[in-house]
Amino acid sequence: MPGGVEVIATDLDRTLIWDDYVLRPRTLEALRCAEAAGLRVIVCTGRMVQSARRVLAPAGSHQPLVCYQGAAVIAPDGSWLLHEPIERELAREVIAAVAAAGFGPNCYVDDELYVAEVTPEAERYASFQGIELHTVGDLVSWLEKGPTKLVCIGDPDALDGLAVVMRERFAGRLWVAKSLPFFLEFAAEGVSKSSAIAFLAERLGFARERTVTIGDGENDLDLVAWGGYGIAVENADPRVKALASWVCPPAAEEGVAQVIEALLDRS
Repeated sequence: MPGGVEVIATDLDRTLIWDDYVLRPRTLEALRCAEAAGLRVIVCTGRMVQSARRVLAPAGSHQPLVCYQGAAVIAPDGSWLLHEPIERELAREVIAAVAAAGFGPNCYVDDELYVAEVTPEAERYASFQGIELHTVGDLVSWLEKGPTKLVCIGDPDALDGLAVVMRERFAGRLWVAKSLPFFLEFAAEGVSKSSAIAFLAERLGFARERTVTIGDGENDLDLVAWGGYGIAVENADPRVKALASWVCPPAAEEGVAQVIEALLDRS
């Protein structure tokens, strides 16, 4: 890895944390040491703000946070620096289209989660993220403002098929990608983790070429490509590994913590 790194921009789920969904001791120590040394570690996640902040709270970070696949950038004090929601009428069209395909989407407005009805999939999602479900009936008629994002949950193969149809239908109007095998996510066109990091780079004054980017999933491809040095965790999607400059140990072995330790050792 190169020296002179100013920033590490890393995905959260299955990258910084594993399937227990917590920051493990080695990772916590690495994050605290990075903060003390002036090495920014900026988490870039598809999660809601309230969910991501809950997971990251033990680290005591004073860095901004990228949420909703880049549709929101949050300051350390919790204020929103950037918000790029899906336009309301477009969101209504998407909700109707995925419902016609047999999926009940999650709808995110004002950092709360709304669903037409409570399904086993929605319950599992809310449970693992520790968030409240709000049931509103018909989402299309209920929606009064543009949601930050939409998510369909289901069988990975079925979602792959849905993704093909949705990308064709909404080409040039919507960002569509998987975050995990069983999550298909929709955000405003032009939204991405890399666009959010580019926004922060300009705002905070750090250089792309001195940024290490780390990820695992399809939704991290642009992030890994953006950094001056892109890294994939060992458990990453093969496409992310092919794009990365290096593959670090898997999330289950706290690979990102090992990257941070290596960079701090060089400084």
